[in-house]
Order: sequence, then structure tokens, then C-alpha cells
Amino acid sequence: MQRLDMKQLLSQKLSPQQIQFIKLLQIPTAELEARIKEELEANPALEEGEDEADDAEDQEREDDADDTEDFDDPDAEFDNPDNTLEEDFDNDTQIEEQPEIDLSAKDEPSEQGEASNDDLDLSDYLNDDEIAGYKMQGDGPGEDEDDREMPLADTSGSLIDSLIDQLGFADLDEKQEAIGRQLIGSIDNDGYIRRDLSAIANDLAFSQNIEAAVPEIEAVLHLVQSFDPPGIGARDLQECLLLQLERRPQDEVTEHAERILNETFDEFTKKHYQRIQQRLDLEDDELKEAIALILKLNPKPGGSGPVGGGKVQYIIPDFILTNDNGVFNLTLNSRNAPDLRVSPAYTDMFRAYDKGSKKDKKLKEAVTFVKQKLDSAKWFIDAIRQRQNTLLRTMDAIVRYQREFFQDGDESKLRPMILKDIAQEINMDISTVSRVANSKSVQTEFGIYPLKYFFSEGIATDSGEDASSREVKHILKEIIEGEKKDRPLSDDKLEKMLNARGYNIARRTVAKYREQLNIPVARLRKEL
Repeated sequence: MQRLDMKQLLSQKLSPQQIQFIKLLQIPTAELEARIKEELEANPALEEGEDEADDAEDQEREDDADDTEDFDDPDAEFDNPDNTLEEDFDNDTQIEEQPEIDLSAKDEPSEQGEASNDDLDLSDYLNDDEIAGYKMQGDGPGEDEDDREMPLADTSGSLIDSLIDQLGFADLDEKQEAIGRQLIGSIDNDGYIRRDLSAIANDLAFSQNIEAAVPEIEAVLHLVQSFDPPGIGARDLQECLLLQLERRPQDEVTEHAERILNETFDEFTKKHYQRIQQRLDLEDDELKEAIALILKLNPKPGGSGPVGGGKVQYIIPDFILTNDNGVFNLTLNSRNAPDLRVSPAYTDMFRAYDKGSKKDKKLKEAVTFVKQKLDSAKWFIDAIRQRQNTLLRTMDAIVRYQREFFQDGDESKLRPMILKDIAQEINMDISTVSRVANSKSVQTEFGIYPLKYFFSEGIATDSGEDASSREVKHILKEIIEGEKKDRPLSDDKLEKMLNARGYNIARRTVAKYREQLNIPVARLRKEL
């Protein structure tokens, strides 16, 4: 049985301009350059350079501050709501007025935007590739968009390419070379081959129709392990360290180091040095020299050398903060403040088309296309400007909140600060501050810091004030660095020392902070 139901529904939707602003706000400088380049290529009405209209307006204000009525805005014709385009074309093409982009994503769209976007749904918009002049590749959200990684420039070569080149100099037949390539392809980022040789034999059989026994594969593996960097192609840490020792001069220290790894590897990993000394009958000096040699070896050969898997990375700061005798000067990275303008040629083209015949269908399509591109260019420019404004407001609030830290770079002077504190300071939504803080960084006189670095939880103190967790971590690190290496401090002792300094902290919190600082437990910090 069919029936008709009437339902009243209230929903909140974002306009395309707001979505574009949100997308631009959360991308860092490195991605912004590519995004602007992409928009410039897709929209001929957008071009680089200062806005001629702004220059003309500034000049006119200088000549006569009180007389602004004669100012001729080149965009006035296609911004005019009484423009003849709609009525002369019988409302075939509806062009929205450009709404003001709100800095907070939680605010409701304007009445005008809501009226012209009744049928606009966020999911429909993100999946619609037909929004002329606006929809661009990459505007849709990804699943892990909120956890963006900071983009880093990669200047490294390829470890695999280097190993393939070395394989080419070896005297191998066709089958052995295929096995060698398969082995090299199985090396992970750390430089290890963690797959069983029997599994690699199966790969060769199924993918390349090559039947190879495990001993054949192992013979080629030994050859690959002789390549640079030393230790490459090892199947575990013990083999990796032994491969590196084999290339060193075979003196007494190297011999002792090899015995430690071969006979007492488990004790070595647990730093049970007394057991090692008893089992191998080594003197104190002999044990110290052998352990010191082993600690100099590289446990991850895949990340070493100019062609290794390790990457030489450079962070591009989004902000530059300087201290001029106590006065902080905050600026955006020059790449973050591009000069964009609406193309005067397209503006003139729109005027010419608008004065032409209104009955020509081809002319009608041309006018529609030009106006869409002009509107899209204006939206993009406004989104860039609001992005810059939001970034500066947020970073300025952070600098004022953490002023003591920025004066001398002392980590212990960081105040507890959460996203809500900055959001209230600049009167914006927490989600907006989160987008600014995510994957952005600032260059100071003390180094480059990610914005997330300045946000931390508070720890109660005896004085009644909260201390930043960064401050507690800094003090914890200083205590551990100053401990006796032969008798490292346990988490219980660290807890008591922090409590004695006035920080009310539990042992499990000490352990959590120690792990976040990548500091091992006391037993593994012990040195001879």
C-alpha cells in the first residue's frame, strides 16, 4: 500500500565557497603552491599579479580621500545583482552572488547563500565533478585528512637502484641475476630481508616461472650481503651486526665483539654485561672496547649513505617570527602570500559579450562560461586572503599566549595550552584552530617548531598552578641525562624526584612521558 508522508527537516549545509576555504586553510605551504598552480592552469580568468583595481583605488584615495564616487571597479558589472544576464537569458543560467566566507566552519551560511543552495548537499558537492569553474582535483576530503603529515622535500636517491647497479657488476648468469633482483626487491626500508627464503622461492616460481632451491637463493643472498652499505640484506639484527664486523680489520677488539654477538646475543640485548663477562672470560677493558665497537655499528643499514632509504628532509615553515628587542614581528612565508587577481582581459571580454546580441545562443554560452570563470577566480582569491588572515590571527594568539617561550626558547617556560584557549582568544571555532595547527610550522630564532608543539596538557603543581607537560618532559629529560650511567634511575625514583620538585605526577605518567621522549627503561640505559 502506497502512502504519502510529509516530514519537516532542518539541516545545516556548507556553501562551495566555505568548503574551498576549509580545504585551503588546512594545507601547508608546500601543498598551497601546487594548489594555486593547479587553479591557475584550470581557470584562465585567474592570473598572478597585483589587482589593478586595488592599485587604482589606492591611487584615487591618495588624490582625493573624500571623493570615491568616480572609482570604476572593473568587476562591478558582473557583481551587479541587476546585471542583464539573468533576465535577458530567461533565467536559464542561475549565477549565485558571492557570499562572504565565514572563518568558522560551524557558522550557518548566509540567507542568500542558503536560498540559492537549497539543493546543495555536502556529499553531493564533494562527489560532483561538474561544478564549472570551481571543483578541483583534491578538494574532496580524504579519509585521513585531519591527520595530514607535514610535507618534506625528499633529496635522497634510491637504495634499490644502487643495489641493482652493484648487481650488474657481479659475474652472474641469467637465473642468478633474476634471483638477485628478487632478493633486492624484498629488502625493506631498514635494509633487511625479513621474508623466508622458501617464500621468495615461491615468488620466483609463480611470478617469473623460475625454479630455484633455497641453497641457490642463499648463495646469491650472500653476494647481495657483500654490497654497500655494509649489513644490507641481513635477515635479523644479529646477522646485520656480524656482517658489518666482517668488513672491519680483524683485530682483538673485533674478535671479542663477534664472540659477544655469536655466543651471548640475548644477554647483550638485555645489557647483562656481568653475565657476558663471566661466560666469555673478558677483562673490564676488553668488554668495554668490544661493546663500544658494537654500539658504533648501524642497526638499520637501509637508512645510511647518500643512496640509502633515509631521506634528507627539509621543512618549509609557514610562519617566520623574529624578535626585535622584545617586539615580535610575525609574517607569513612569502610563498604563502601569492599575488593573484582577476584577469582584466576576461573582465573586458565579459563587458563586450554583455553588450552584444542577447538572442545569439553561442554568445549566451560564452557569457555564461566567462561569468563562471570570473566568479570562480574571485572566490579563490577571497579564500586565499581569508586563509592568510586566519593563519596570522591564530599564530599571533599563540605567540601572545607563549610569549615567555618565544623570548628565549626555554622549553620549561611553555604554558599549558589547548585548542580551546586559542579558539576563545580569536573568537573562532576549535575545528578552525585545529586546521591551522595541523601540519603547519613556524621558524623562530631557536629553530623550526610545528604548531602542535605549543599545545600541551597541564600538570598540577604544589603551588596550585598548572605546568605544561612540555615543561615536565624537559625536566624529566634533564634528570635522565644527569643520572649515573652505571646506575640509571628507575621510573619510581624519577617519580619521587619530580614530586620533590613540586610536580604532582604518577609513575605511569612518568613512564608515558619517558616513552614519548624515546628514552628506554633504566635497565636498557645502563652503560659500563
